[in-house]
Amino acid sequence: MNAVTQTDTNAVTPTRADADRRASTLLPPVDVIEDPTGITLYADLPGVPRDKLDLRVQADQLVIEAELVIALPQGMAPSHAEVQVSRYRRTFTLSNELDADKVSAELSHGVLQVRIPKAAHAQPRRIAVNVG
Repeated sequence: MNAVTQTDTNAVTPTRADADRRASTLLPPVDVIEDPTGITLYADLPGVPRDKLDLRVQADQLVIEAELVIALPQGMAPSHAEVQVSRYRRTFTLSNELDADKVSAELSHGVLQVRIPKAAHAQPRRIAVNVG
């Protein structure tokens, strides 16, 4: 089952603003793990504080947007920076087997963990057999 599908590059023709925004964002690496009761996504977002993280479900889309914040002492500037873009963005399409109303998330040590349980109709269930 494909409970979640990456949709960062979709078939819809982007507007100029969409193309500019997409070009100026980083795709954080994401691991997706499925178990019998749902899926868990682990997104690497180093340098992102909680107040700069936007996680939302829009229709059947899970959207992760975040801004990287590197704290420097006052009056100092980096002499070399390999990461020139300070925004992360990933979008995933959620299947109807997932319960988007029960999404939970935790950000810890630069890793965002998102848990999306399966909907009741998609959960494995045991069927009682009567002996006649």
